[in-house]
Amino acid sequence: MALHKDEILNSLAATANIAQFVAFRPAGDHLKQSYCRIAGFEENHRFESPKEAIAALLGRSSDRKVNVRSYEPNNPRSREFVYGLQTVEEALAVLDRLAAENLHLIVNETIDIHDGGVSGVVQGQLIEFAPDDTPRCVEKPGAASLPLAVGMNILRTVYGFSAELSFAQNARIEFSIHPRPRGYHQRHTIVWELEWDAPGFLPAAMLWPNRFSRHLGDKVYGLLIANELGVPVPRTTVIGRRIAPFTFGRDTGSAEVWTRTAPTDPQPGLYTTVKGWVDPFSLLSSEDPDGANIRSVICQSAVRAQFSGAAVTGPKGEIIIEGRKGEGDQFMLGLQLPEMLPSFVVENVTAIYSVLASRLGPVRFEWVHDGDVVWIVQLHCGATSSTADVIVPGQADAWVEFQTSAGLETLRRILATMPEGHGVMVIGRVGLTSHVADLLRKANRPAKVKSS
Repeated sequence: MALHKDEILNSLAATANIAQFVAFRPAGDHLKQSYCRIAGFEENHRFESPKEAIAALLGRSSDRKVNVRSYEPNNPRSREFVYGLQTVEEALAVLDRLAAENLHLIVNETIDIHDGGVSGVVQGQLIEFAPDDTPRCVEKPGAASLPLAVGMNILRTVYGFSAELSFAQNARIEFSIHPRPRGYHQRHTIVWELEWDAPGFLPAAMLWPNRFSRHLGDKVYGLLIANELGVPVPRTTVIGRRIAPFTFGRDTGSAEVWTRTAPTDPQPGLYTTVKGWVDPFSLLSSEDPDGANIRSVICQSAVRAQFSGAAVTGPKGEIIIEGRKGEGDQFMLGLQLPEMLPSFVVENVTAIYSVLASRLGPVRFEWVHDGDVVWIVQLHCGATSSTADVIVPGQADAWVEFQTSAGLETLRRILATMPEGHGVMVIGRVGLTSHVADLLRKANRPAKVKSS
């Protein structure tokens, strides 16, 4: 006979960290307490009434709130879930309403979902999660979806501890992870639900932007993925708005650093990237004072650049590699043209591309070659539709000219003000992998190149 959810939670408490709870089952015209785990009371202490039990739970909840979870005894999936009740009276009213439907009920402490951690589900070799939500985030668009080993490593890198999610292959675990210890055993991982005999083979959709990449900054997430897939990423320290600083990547052999901003979503060339150290808090304050756009600042070890550039998946699935000798910041801004690269550089970049594309599908990345090693300094998903003379395919009623020498900010103003139906005529050569081309593709306006 399958165990009820309250029995599973009671059993889990012996080995896993759970939220403090008290559970009830309908018994005629009243509720009968089944199990409870509340700090300061003996295991499965019997309260005089639901009112007394909820009062005890509210008094020991770290956030002084409770949730109510309802389920049918013969169905492992939850029914209605009510979050963040603040008074005994509110909780009792929800219990009475759901008990009238003959549902079994679990009241557990609310644990803040806005503390910088994540919630999600592990099933087989798949992990999915998002910040600022309950484990039901997986039922909404935008959860990060990763192979279990990759996801667990990324979470350990970001939060500095290993999530306690080691269960059998046929288990489905709803969990949350918190920067501060929480729950019945005061640990970082909370297990909310556990089911057995769940389908084990589920493919991960390793795509971003997603809610977790926006939480960290798109640039940070891409570099974390690259690092986990085993390609060289310069040692990177992340100073985030909502997560304590963390570091990952490899030593480049250089004592110099780059300071880079990591916007929520890709914003080609919009925010600061500069060689040298810049006060990250001053940078955040000056460039994004309300915190709406930049999620973090990264300090990245410099690479002794012999060659730099970018690679993208082209419209026919082919790799397009562009770059030039030395550092590539001016090339990426469209202020320098690509040069002929040595064959060994092209071969090395192609090898890195093959590793990434085999796991992620079409990709775009910026690279730096130090003469021996190709280093990834940005990674994004997706292909480009651009060809040599057409950056964004499409017809236009009229064409607005953009001189590449005018710079990215001029292009942003053109795109923001030009009428519907108009396209951009780029005057002067520009790399298909440059930020100019990225910005045009993001705007999705017809754009073609006319050599000056």
